[in-house]
Amino acid sequence: MSDYTIYHNPRCSKSRQTLQLLTDRGIEPQIVAYLETPPTATVLKQLIAKLGISPRQLLRKGEDAYKSLGLADTAKTDLELIAAMVAEPKLIERPIVVKGDHAVLGRPPENVLALLD
Repeated sequence: MSDYTIYHNPRCSKSRQTLQLLTDRGIEPQIVAYLETPPTATVLKQLIAKLGISPRQLLRKGEDAYKSLGLADTAKTDLELIAAMVAEPKLIERPIVVKGDHAVLGRPPENVLALLD
């Protein structure tokens, strides 16, 4: 079992580049196809904590669901934003790479280098 996990969307070029960067360094991460197997609210909260960001910072603001759900409204609570991402996982920024208690967004893919030993 790998020490690394990637929340991956194979249709996303940044996600593919991040996965390639890891495999080029001999790392075979556990791959979570988060669109097929969305994280629970609990897992999403843990990921946000490991990333050290707010739920709002993890939202993909260009998605139709972002607009249709009114997520730009700053009155929305963190729990409401997390619930929206659980219900519509395409709202989650990607890829997320996790190692232990730390995580980074692979945007740009080189961000994951901070997790390497």
